[in-house]
Amino acid sequence: MAEKTALCEAASLAPGEMARFELDGEDPMLLINDEGEFRLIDDDCTHAIASLSEGRLEGQTIFCPLHGGSFNIRTGKACSLPCKQALRTYDVRVEDGTVYFLG
Repeated sequence: MAEKTALCEAASLAPGEMARFELDGEDPMLLINDEGEFRLIDDDCTHAIASLSEGRLEGQTIFCPLHGGSFNIRTGKACSLPCKQALRTYDVRVEDGTVYFLG
């Protein structure tokens, strides 16, 4: 069974909001409230070193603040150039009002 790590209270992120997390032994991750479903993806853009937490979220697409490339937050797939490599996505679960990273 996967180990779980508490990230935050689900109520602390409204739909469309996001928060960056740095967990021991993991690359920085970005938690996004996607219309009530929580998505956890890599925070670092795969094109250049830039934090996606500083980018713009439009629906299911997050835009890198550095060069404007974009990714689908549900699949991690690169959607527009210059981004070509997908982001990693991670499993999360909400239990008793807390969002957990399952890793």
